[in-house]
Amino acid sequence: MPSLNNSADSKYHHPKSVEELTAQNVKSIAELEQAAQSQQTRADRVADRITRFCGSIPFVWVHVVWFGGWIVANTMLPMKPLDPFPFNFLTLIVSLEAIFLSTFIMISENRPGRVNERRSHLDLQINLLSEQENTKMLQLLKGIAEKLGVDPSVDPNVAVLEQATRPQQLVEQIDESIRQSESEQV
Repeated sequence: MPSLNNSADSKYHHPKSVEELTAQNVKSIAELEQAAQSQQTRADRVADRITRFCGSIPFVWVHVVWFGGWIVANTMLPMKPLDPFPFNFLTLIVSLEAIFLSTFIMISENRPGRVNERRSHLDLQINLLSEQENTKMLQLLKGIAEKLGVDPSVDPNVAVLEQATRPQQLVEQIDESIRQSESEQV
């Protein structure tokens, strides 16, 4: 049987300090983030870049200069205006820009939603595993207590907590609670 010290994750399971433990956790989260970013398509990256630029002060200044120049060129210059007041062509361009920008923003916003859904699923899996581990530890502690002659039935919560959590039953309880609170508000 290989030694624990030789296994790939022995450092993860045996940190020497709280700082080392938290550093390991931060590294694990960073690796998950990097994995999520590596799954981005080229279109996602383009949409993110456009959205980042559109949410910046340089974007505002580009539009101030562009609109100002357009208005000056079409109202104050002596030549015949390309787009006379009320600037219908400018309105068309700005409307098209708004359509495309809103689409890019929605694309950029959908991706974090997918990542958050993935994180939530991971959290749920880890929480269920932790609950199973805790239930098993309670069962083992009950066995140890009985071996030592300590009566674990003195605390009625122990027997209840020893039982496995049923996620579907919890969802039903939550749904029922929400329905009741909503009907009370009406």
